[in-house]
Amino acid sequence: MDFFNKVRNSASWTLRASAVLALWVSGQAHALPSYARQTGMDCAACHVGGYGPQLTPAGVRFKIGGYTDSDGQEGKVPLSGMVVGSWSHTKTDQNPPPEGAKANNNFKMDEASVFLAGRLTQNVGSFVQATYDGVAKRSALDHADVRYAKALELGGKDSILGVSINNNPGVQDPFSTMPVWGFPYLASPVASGMGDAASLINGGLEHRVTGVSGYAFYDNSWYGELGTYRSLSSSMQVHLGQGPVADTNQKLGGNAYWRLGWFKDQKTQAFHLGLFGWNAKLQDDKTTTNPSNKYRDLGVDGSYQFLGTRQHVATLNGSYIRERKTDGGTQETAKINESRLNASYHYDQTWGASVGLFSTKAQDDTGSDAGTRGHLLQVDWTPWGKENSTAPAPFSAANLRLGAQYWAYGKFNGDSAQAKNHNTVYLFAWTSF
Repeated sequence: MDFFNKVRNSASWTLRASAVLALWVSGQAHALPSYARQTGMDCAACHVGGYGPQLTPAGVRFKIGGYTDSDGQEGKVPLSGMVVGSWSHTKTDQNPPPEGAKANNNFKMDEASVFLAGRLTQNVGSFVQATYDGVAKRSALDHADVRYAKALELGGKDSILGVSINNNPGVQDPFSTMPVWGFPYLASPVASGMGDAASLINGGLEHRVTGVSGYAFYDNSWYGELGTYRSLSSSMQVHLGQGPVADTNQKLGGNAYWRLGWFKDQKTQAFHLGLFGWNAKLQDDKTTTNPSNKYRDLGVDGSYQFLGTRQHVATLNGSYIRERKTDGGTQETAKINESRLNASYHYDQTWGASVGLFSTKAQDDTGSDAGTRGHLLQVDWTPWGKENSTAPAPFSAANLRLGAQYWAYGKFNGDSAQAKNHNTVYLFAWTSF
């Protein structure tokens, strides 16, 4: 535990230094995404449909291996960039309008990011993202995961042991079902999304904490992880762009994050089943003497991928999270149940279609439900950045996905009668280079 405490106490400075380094070397970046340059493989080898956070079995192993696999060629700078632009339309005008946007029909540059992403040493790799928010008009340290991984044999089985320093529970997870990486992989920054109610593990403290976890991957099948988190200081959160200042006063107490998973790669198809949880004590305002609230988050998830010859790729992902919150003062309890299910199909790493179902039930001790439920449809086109791409320069040096989403609601923040007013059309252009 002394080792974990030392690493955890220094983690915030590691993440901050990584972000500064990413910005310093951004002018030296090459044209191709950094992981593809590093490994010499096309993005479709690790990403379903050639693009996006949904990982293939090769992508799962690459992440567990610490982002360090390479083609043996040195001198590659681990830098990439990303830009997302969009247009959003809701069925009725939003009243009041979202901050930084109009009541409807919003054209936006959603975000622009630079990544320090790749092999830093033989056993150390990173995924560190610094992002400019085009709606809020500010920059901040986004997702960050710096890890050490070592391959070895345990009981005669190929295994990997590793340590991750990160700033969001679940950002280090290798599967495509945790809230941070789950479907939809993009959403409008000025529309309703999945409503206001969410579990603590679903972004409740993202980028405001730093944590360290140890993990093991045994026999290319069994994954286990155990870690803990602490709040970044208010001044550190401000320095890293996590405003406004009023939101920096939360204090995370004794907590434990854990993950268990079974993974099977059969080449033409792959399976995953898992359990995860986060037990935490959170004081809403550390400047007071108010007691901490207790959170107990427990989740189950699973996925299936049909890969075939990679011309036809189909996936199914699902997760369920149950949270129980106990108020530190009144001892009253509240419960949140989050369900997500999505299926996707991609043809020739180019044309994609996805459907997702989402439901959040948020009940307090009176039994009232402030949750949200609905479904969304997505179609997308990925013309470049894939195997055997024939795009002319400079387009051959970039990934691009163009897509359209339609969000339909049966309930929004507890209201069923007016839920359809939040129905949203979202068109996006998503590129990395």
